[in-house]
Amino acid sequence: MAAAQGRLSDGADGMDDAEDTAQGRGGGGLPPAFRAAVDALRAARPRPQVEVEPTPAPQRLAPYAYALEAVVVDGEQELADGRLVLLHDPAGHDAWQGTFRLVTLVRAELEPEMAADPLLPEVCWSWLTGALQARGLAYGEPSGTITRAGSHYFGGLAERPAASQIEIRASWTPREGLGGVPDTAAHLNSWCDLLAQVAGLPPAGPGDASVVTLPQRRGPQSR
Repeated sequence: MAAAQGRLSDGADGMDDAEDTAQGRGGGGLPPAFRAAVDALRAARPRPQVEVEPTPAPQRLAPYAYALEAVVVDGEQELADGRLVLLHDPAGHDAWQGTFRLVTLVRAELEPEMAADPLLPEVCWSWLTGALQARGLAYGEPSGTITRAGSHYFGGLAERPAASQIEIRASWTPREGLGGVPDTAAHLNSWCDLLAQVAGLPPAGPGDASVVTLPQRRGPQSR
C-alpha cells in the first residue's frame, strides 16, 4: 500500500475530486448529502502515523460509495492496514436503519502468543465500539466478525517464523446530522484510532487507564 499522507485533501477543488473517486450508479451528479459526507472525509486530518488515501470503491453494495485505505507506519514497518467504505442509499435501507453505512476491514500481524489469547476477539470488538464512543459518536446497527489466522511454514519455508494475523470486519450506521449528513470526519478519526490501537500504538490523546493496547509488533510487511 503506497504511503499517501494528506492525499484526502489534495487539490483546490475537493468536490471535483470527489466526483472522480466516488462511485455512483447511473448518470447524473452525486446527491448533495453524499457529496458533503465525502468532502468531510477528504478534509479530515488523521493522526500522523496513519497514512490514508482514496481507493476504488465497490459498485454493487449501494447506489453510491466512496472508499479509503490506510496503513499504520512506525519507521520502516507497517503495523496494520485497513479499508473504510462509505455507502449511501438516498432511499434508505431497512438493514441499515438509515441512508448511510460504514464498512471496514482492519488487519494486523500478531505474535503467536497474543493471537492465542481466548479473549482477543472480544477485546478487538470493544476497541471498535470504544473508538466510536470515545469521540461521542452516535451510531446504530453494528455488526461484524473477528478472525484469527495462523501460518506455519515447512520445507523450503521452514526458516520463517510462525505468523498470526487478526482481522476485523465490521459495519455500522452513522447517525445523520444537519441536512441528513453524518459526521464522517469524526467517524474516520475514530476508525484511525482503531487502526492505531490494533497496531499497538498508544492513544493519541491523554492516557486512559481503561484502554487496553497490544504491544508494538512486526507489521504485515516492510516498506
